[in-house]
Amino acid sequence: MSGLRVVEVARGDERAVAAWVDVAVTAERHDLGDHAEYWSQAELLPLVGATEGLRQFRLFSGFLDGEVVAAGRMQLSLKDNLDLAELHVGVLPEVRRRGLGSALLTHIEAQARIAGRTRVEGFPSWLPDGPEDGAGTTGAEFARSHGFTLTLPDVQRQLHLPVPDDLLDALTREAAPHHAGYELRSWAGPIPEDLVVSWLELSTTLATEAPTGSGVHENEAVDVPAFRESEVLQAAQGRTMWHTVALDETRRVVAYTQLAETLPDNPFLFQWGTLVHRDHRGHRLGLAVKVANHRAIQAGSDVAGRRTVTWNAGVNDHMIAINERLGFVRGARGGEFQKQLD
Repeated sequence: MSGLRVVEVARGDERAVAAWVDVAVTAERHDLGDHAEYWSQAELLPLVGATEGLRQFRLFSGFLDGEVVAAGRMQLSLKDNLDLAELHVGVLPEVRRRGLGSALLTHIEAQARIAGRTRVEGFPSWLPDGPEDGAGTTGAEFARSHGFTLTLPDVQRQLHLPVPDDLLDALTREAAPHHAGYELRSWAGPIPEDLVVSWLELSTTLATEAPTGSGVHENEAVDVPAFRESEVLQAAQGRTMWHTVALDETRRVVAYTQLAETLPDNPFLFQWGTLVHRDHRGHRLGLAVKVANHRAIQAGSDVAGRRTVTWNAGVNDHMIAINERLGFVRGARGGEFQKQLD
């Protein structure tokens, strides 16, 4: 027996969130070094235990001899993919290989079953010189040993900010002749009311329009009230969302990209979804919206010295090519792993 005592972090418990973050960040940095991504205590606190919005975010701390030594999380979509739970487990390096990660994973999987989930998904990552399938790396082998199967290899890429203005100008000129019939629109903050429905109708298809490998997902729900609640939570995290969209002649969103600007003590900005509607591809809209969004954030916020981080499926050659044109360079590797619960 591992002797691990698992406690779920209660909503509003600042000390418990801080202790969880310390362990989670230490574990991630041990495995990935400078490529490690993380959320700060201030960014996590508003999410823990929240039941509004589109997703529920739950944290679990593993105690050994009265100290937190393991950190786990579970994310549950509240409107779609109701059979699926996303899980992650991290253990301090000095107490690994004692069954603590396994005990924590078993506990979280049990909580997923209680929540009515029949499948679980994890996203372990490893250093860039590791193999595409993660063979021999800590996170991937832990997942496989517990019945998870790799469904899609991913690659992290990072962009050091600011992007030079002359590069943005050149890419803008290159793309412009191809999308003359579209309007580009950029902003910071919530989605404008006149765009929110068509934005959701496009963005909620990302899970099935982007490469999925052998993984099983369904489109997200188009639920404006729940989405607005999620925007309120993002603001409470101290995050600013930056969006650029392309509008067709009917003023519907047919391409989008979004960046999450984190608090200044986080070195990373998170590049979230980028997608062009399949009926509007071939007009360089993916490149155009990404360039415009980075131009907007660099004009509206001090991001010098920080990095935009994104993940792409290893087979997504088109988006990888766009990112590399912008200056993204390869960081860590990772993979999407799924498991059917008994």
